[in-house]
Amino acid sequence: MSLYTLQKLMYHLNRDAKVRDRLRDQPAALLDEYELSGEERHAVEAHDVGLLYVLGVNGQLLMHYAAFVGLEWPRYLQAMRDGVVKHGPVRAGIYAMTTHAPAPPSSSEDAFSVPP
Repeated sequence: MSLYTLQKLMYHLNRDAKVRDRLRDQPAALLDEYELSGEERHAVEAHDVGLLYVLGVNGQLLMHYAAFVGLEWPRYLQAMRDGVVKHGPVRAGIYAMTTHAPAPPSSSEDAFSVPP
């Protein structure tokens, strides 16, 4: 895995309309130009913001990608939370976690509730 390369792709997507057009129209050809692991490539192709977050993509880069794939702000934030629950703690980058991923809330709990 190359977090640097993955983040470089996200940066290019954020800054260059031609790169965004290519991801939309010719995703395989564009992604072939970046040395991504299979998991990284899958996350980009699947628009899996949660997995991209867990892989270590910086939130400042990731929020623009999330908007590009149609996630509004609340869904973007939830996708990151869900990614940690589904894929485990953030593995690399500035958000790398040193603790275990939180357990998903039970159906009767509100994920956003504040303890008394």
